[in-house]
Amino acid sequence: MSDTGYGDFEFERRFWVRDLPVDLLDESPTIIVQSYFLADEGFALRVRVQTSGGAPAVDPARSPLEVLDEHADRFDFCAVTVKGPMNSGTRYEAERELDVAVGMELVRRGGQRVAKTRHSVWLGDDGWVVDVFAGANAPLVVAEVERGGPVTDLVVPEFCVTEVTDDPRFGNDALARTPYGAWAAGYERELAATGPRFLPGLGRTRRAGQD
Repeated sequence: MSDTGYGDFEFERRFWVRDLPVDLLDESPTIIVQSYFLADEGFALRVRVQTSGGAPAVDPARSPLEVLDEHADRFDFCAVTVKGPMNSGTRYEAERELDVAVGMELVRRGGQRVAKTRHSVWLGDDGWVVDVFAGANAPLVVAEVERGGPVTDLVVPEFCVTEVTDDPRFGNDALARTPYGAWAAGYERELAATGPRFLPGLGRTRRAGQD
């Protein structure tokens, strides 16, 4: 439960990235493999295993199960998480830690899986994570910022092309069912036609370097 006064509600915003600057890549990234045992209209039940850094970045060509096996001796955290639908950057999210060995077997035995390398970077006043997806979700890269309250008046890094916070296709639960690789070309065409966008109603959102 959050200690910010908002209980189990999380506040985050996500952005689609085309070209991630090499100098932002974490030398000790976190490797994540997660499995969705339920995912329906934003409601989800997820089991995640992850490393605490020190592992090499995941080969994007590897499937989630291959990543799980290759990094089996490095996973040191596991949790089961219940999620509600995203609504303008706010989402219910309750988590409980699990035994890592049990969690790995749950991921291995069931659900729909996602694997990714997570890089962490501090930009301006916010800590960001950048997820580089593997397997059928390659070449997707998503940057995410999270705060203890609503993410308003945000300065968006230049490498973030457009906001996808409220685009259900980019939720990890949706990506487990319908991987990005199958519709990446169509999304690029869509983006070219509509142009970048930011969520309204969250104060002033501006790109880094803008007044």
